Amino acid sequence: MIFEEIKLKGAYRIELEQKQDERGFFARSFCQDEFRKHGIDFGIVQCNISFNKEKGTLRGMHYQIDPYEEAKLISCVRGAIYDVIIDLRKDSVTYCQWYASELTEEDYRMLYVPKGFAHGYQTLKINSVVSYQVSEFYHPGLEKGLRWNDPSIGIRWPLKPKIISNKDLKLLDFVK
Repeated sequence: MIFEEIKLKGAYRIELEQKQDERGFFARSFCQDEFRKHGIDFGIVQCNISFNKEKGTLRGMHYQIDPYEEAKLISCVRGAIYDVIIDLRKDSVTYCQWYASELTEEDYRMLYVPKGFAHGYQTLKINSVVSYQVSEFYHPGLEKGLRWNDPSIGIRWPLKPKIISNKDLKLLDFVK
């Protein structure tokens, strides 16, 4: 795996190192030793799949609060998404900054999202499927979110949202 540290401290875009032959390729999509070599202590306790029928579906921006903050490893296994993360760690030099990466079924890229970040995405193709590997169990009472178009964050989404859940539409702007 090839780790590329992005502008938000502790977050990485990860490329698969493909071993190719006449059959296709083989690659590791997770290796605890390689994560640790990059200073990432990431233990997976839950894996989730999200299926999205429509292009333009927007999910986010979600996070869990202490003591159940989640780190995530995100990939798009079908279709394409515009994946967005926001650093909500008050002591971070990149506090309230956001980063986006297109993840597709063709490029096999992944995004490592550290604890203390909000996460969301918008689908760029119909029938997109997103895989999440998560470091913490889901705790509904500790799930939080912020509005996908909070002007103080300023995320530039590629498409006008077509579908947003009622729950996500009720999220408020982030209070810094």
